[in-house]
Parts: sequence; C-alpha cells; structure tokens
Amino acid sequence: MNALWRNSGWVLLGAALILALSLGVRHGFGLFLAPMSADFGWGRGVFALAIALQNLVWGLAQPFAGALADRLGAARVVIVGGVLYCIGLMLMALADSPWSLSLSAGLLIGIGLSGTSFSVILGVVGRAVPVEQRSMAMGIASAAGSFGQFVMLPGTLGMIQWLGWSAALLTLGLLVALIVPLVGMLRDRPLPHTGVEQTLGQALREACSHSGFWLLGLGFFVCGFQVVFIGVHLPSYLVDQHLSASIGTTVLALVGLFNIVGTYSAGWLGGRMSKPRLLTALYLLRAGVIGLFLWAPVTEVSAYAFGIAMGLLWLSTVPLTNGTVATLFGVRNLSMLGGIVFLLHQLGAFLGGWLGGMVYDRTGSYDLVWQLSILLSLLAAALNWPVREQPVARLQVAS
Repeated sequence: MNALWRNSGWVLLGAALILALSLGVRHGFGLFLAPMSADFGWGRGVFALAIALQNLVWGLAQPFAGALADRLGAARVVIVGGVLYCIGLMLMALADSPWSLSLSAGLLIGIGLSGTSFSVILGVVGRAVPVEQRSMAMGIASAAGSFGQFVMLPGTLGMIQWLGWSAALLTLGLLVALIVPLVGMLRDRPLPHTGVEQTLGQALREACSHSGFWLLGLGFFVCGFQVVFIGVHLPSYLVDQHLSASIGTTVLALVGLFNIVGTYSAGWLGGRMSKPRLLTALYLLRAGVIGLFLWAPVTEVSAYAFGIAMGLLWLSTVPLTNGTVATLFGVRNLSMLGGIVFLLHQLGAFLGGWLGGMVYDRTGSYDLVWQLSILLSLLAAALNWPVREQPVARLQVAS
C-alpha cells in the first residue's frame, strides 16, 4: 500500500476527487424526482425517462470517450466532460418541460458523465500502476465515488430544502466545475508506441470474439439495472411505505458509505482471488439482500439495514469487471473496451430507471421491478461463473 501511494499517489488522488464529484452529484438525482414532478404536475415517468435517457447516452458515448482517452490521454476528455456536465446541471435547473429536462439531465449530463466517470478515470489508474497493484488501485478510486455519494446526498437534500430544487442544481453545477482544474493531477499520457500496437478495429475484433468479454458485459447489464432503479426510485418507494424523505436520503448515504468498504475490499480481494468468481458471489448476495428486504416489513431499521448491505455490494462490481478486462486484453485499449462493457451496464441502467417509473405509473407499485431485480441477479451470477482470467494469446506470446 505504501509503495502504491508513493509511486502513483498523485494520480490516485486526482482520480478519486474527480470520481467523488462526478458520481457524488449523479447519485443524488433521485432526490429531485418528487419536487420537480410535484412542481410541474408530472407523473414519475417523466423524470424517470430523463434519467434513463441520461444513462443511455452516457453508455453510448462511453466507448468513444474511452477511445479518445486511450489515444490522446485522458485530460482533454475529462475537461470536455466536466464542462458539459456543468452546463447540463445549469440547464436542468431551468428546465420547465419534459423535453428541456431530457435535453439537460438526459443528453448533456449523459455525455458529461462519459468523460468524467469510471471507464476513463480507471483507464488512467490502470496505466499508472503496476499490474500487481492494479486491482487494489481501481478499488481505491472506485471507493472515492462512493465517498462522494455519502457526502453529497445529505448535502443535496439540505440544499433542496433550504434553497429549492432549482438553486440546488445551480450549486451542484458550480461544484462539478471543480473537475476541470483537478485534471492537472491525472498526468495521464497515452502509452508509447512500440510499432506493434493493435488498431482500434483489431482491438474490437479481438474483444468481440472473446466469450468472456460478452459474459462480463451481460453481467454488468444487471448491475446497471439494479443500481439505477434503486438509486432513483428507492427514496420514493420508502415514502410510499410511510417513511420520511430524510430516511430515503440516509439510506442512499449509507449505500455510499459502506460502498467505500465494499469497493476497496473487492479491489483487494481481486488481486488475490478469481475476479469472475467474486462477481458471481456478489450477484448472488444481491439477490438475497433484495429478497430479504421485500420479505421483511419495511421499517426504518430494515431500510437502514438494506442500505448497509447493498452498499457493501453496490459498486464492488466495477474494479472486478474492469480489472478482468485489463487482465484479458491489457491496458492499451482499456478505456475503450471498459467503455463498451459499461455501455451494456448503461443499457441496463436505462431499463431500470425507465421501467421503475413506467411500472409505478401503471400499477401504483414497484413490486414487479423488485422481483425482476432478483431474477436478473441470479442470471448475472450464472453469466460470470464461466469467465476465466487468462490473457488472450497475443499477450501470452508477448510475455
């Protein structure tokens, strides 16, 4: 650990701060569902669709942002992403119609997140640390996003209650603008050319012909479905169960707090055990936690227990999934290949966010989506089990 910070501490700190801001703000969007919907007389489906669109755009843009970061270095990509993220929040504060909400919260913030979140930032980390420290370093950086969630959620709720939702969004936009000067800490450069690098097309063909790449991606689809459905709709679900809005915020903050432990532990374990087998265990545990939450009476205590348990499993999938991609294909095209896997995550996120709002508006209940989340967890566990952490033949020959 001391060697890791001594050799790459500046890069790790910059990556951690950028992820804390980017993901900390993003995880608070569910708190705006109720006040914005109430002010404009929308059903929950309008806001849910905008956030679902955000996740879809984020996923579609991610492979392109990753490819640019791999080839040009991450700094330019993160700067553009931070600026678009800031503008999107400012325009979201002024949104007064479904289309303006979709343009700001959906399109602009979605593109902004593609340049300031996991695939690009973890690509920087993966290139900055030795292979034996990569899994732990990715776990540390991922945990920072959870710390941002823990800190930002209560702060966001406080700003909404004190300033109103519009002024709160403007304030969050100013915070996100801090990403731009933090880029100087990354010090990322593309890997030097050796004369035998793959083209983008060759890298894509190699990955797309590998069954493990698709199994990881399909498992990650389930992760996206679950975290966005829970992140967007859990506060409203708990209000429906006659708990206060502050309890929902506290639960999501607990998710962020305990995810610091979960992602760090996943990164540490991923350097010592099979990452795909750890992913299988994580998805099985998620199915059990969600099932217990639905089976037990919903109380303040059970809600907090759910937040703690889900926090330990929340983004633990990220260092394990990205670390496996790095093991299979190397780090030269890690941001792009991680971005493609993340696209599948975001397709799941789109479905989870949108389906939650649509099902609620039509049935008055989230029960169907909760049950689907359990079934998908079992599927993801089965998909990750056969993946083997063996580098492709090209890397074996090179070594």
